[in-house]
Amino acid sequence: MRDGSGNIYGATFAGGTYDCGTVFKLDAAGQESVLHSFSCGGADGTSPLAGLVRDGRGNLYGTTGSGGASNHGTVFKVDDAGTETVLYSFRGGADGQAPVARLVRDTVGNLYGTTASGGNHACQDGCGTVFKIHGHKKTTLYTFTGGADGGIPKADLVLDAAGRLYGTTSTGGNLDTVDCNYTGCGVVFELAPGGKEKVLYTFSGQGDGKYPLAGLTFDPSQSLYGTTSSGGFLEKGCKSRGGCGVVFKITP
Repeated sequence: MRDGSGNIYGATFAGGTYDCGTVFKLDAAGQESVLHSFSCGGADGTSPLAGLVRDGRGNLYGTTGSGGASNHGTVFKVDDAGTETVLYSFRGGADGQAPVARLVRDTVGNLYGTTASGGNHACQDGCGTVFKIHGHKKTTLYTFTGGADGGIPKADLVLDAAGRLYGTTSTGGNLDTVDCNYTGCGVVFELAPGGKEKVLYTFSGQGDGKYPLAGLTFDPSQSLYGTTSSGGFLEKGCKSRGGCGVVFKITP
């Protein structure tokens, strides 16, 4: 992400002092500064996979998919001096684990994100959750079942002006199709502020695509756009991979 002065901030999965990832700053002249080096399996978290969000004071927020007090991942803050604070360590099980997507922040400072596993163990390692962080307090807003509601979210959420969250799950939805190994091809979902989920679209695994792994984006009319990692055309080099993916639009 970029600030108003042209500095760019991000995270790396590896490298740094312990080779377990960093938070870095790149200034407009191309000079890089490592703000924090993650330890390997330590309380500060390990190997972030996602991008960062930044508040008006210059604090950066992100997730690590592992590490933390229980080695199930963290939500962290790094201030402009490079001091890292763990806001929450996931405990696994019903609490969720493996937050691998970028956070989204609302106007009052609450953070929202997903865990790719944990929660309901209808899926092998859990079907994932949607969570909210307020200060150091974490609330599970929704636990996926791996059925029609979707399962295993791996992508960023987006937030609208009314406080509704939108995202994708990589599995779940229609469990009756052989095209997705009977685990579902994924869904696009909406989550109301009270935690009620609504499935906006269920992928079939045919020409409409399957297995969305990336987040969504809005246009001014509130249409949603996204991608699937496979499905779509089954011709030529795509056939053996179950299709090469699609770009899709979902209207309000």
